[in-house]
Amino acid sequence: MLTTNNNPFPFYLLLFLISLSLLQSCEKEGKRLDDYWVNFATVVKSNTEVTFQLDNNKVLIPKELKDYKGDIGQRVLLNYSFLRGDTIKVNSVSNILTGNIKLTGYPEQQFTDPVNIQSVWVSGNYLNMILEIDYNKTTHSVALFKKPSLTENALYFSHSTNGDAAGAPVLMYLSFSLDNLRVSGNEHPIPFTVYINTHSGLKTFQLILK
Repeated sequence: MLTTNNNPFPFYLLLFLISLSLLQSCEKEGKRLDDYWVNFATVVKSNTEVTFQLDNNKVLIPKELKDYKGDIGQRVLLNYSFLRGDTIKVNSVSNILTGNIKLTGYPEQQFTDPVNIQSVWVSGNYLNMILEIDYNKTTHSVALFKKPSLTENALYFSHSTNGDAAGAPVLMYLSFSLDNLRVSGNEHPIPFTVYINTHSGLKTFQLILK
């Protein structure tokens, strides 16, 4: 017999409790969640069926897609699991702000309300951003302006709170087409600079469009 705090405790009962605990642990470990991926993607359509193109040009075909139609060219945040080949199970899909570079309007129409930067990168033909803003209830405005120049590609991010009151931190997902940087006949990589005003000052990103 074992004793705990001077009270007798039957050994066989201890073994039973240990075995039961191990059995429950094995049962919990046996339920494995599906592997999943989360990517920015672009809505494309085959006939009337919605498919999603990743920035590496791979096209994913949903096995079933409920309550989502999508416009061609819309950028989305896609959460999915592979089933077979390029066929996927869509766990969730949500539109993200999709825009183009504005070739006029800088600096007159640019707003510089600060943001916090989570990530800025180029993939496919897009400049992608994950930013954190302080949001209450008023819709914010964003844009991406190109500074008129024949010698450089300088892009300036514009953000206006539109007078929104102080609220809570919210992530904002953005994707801007970089088509307006391309020059017909030029297949070389295109360097460009992005300027974003943050709560800690102006941040500069040196990027390349391939």
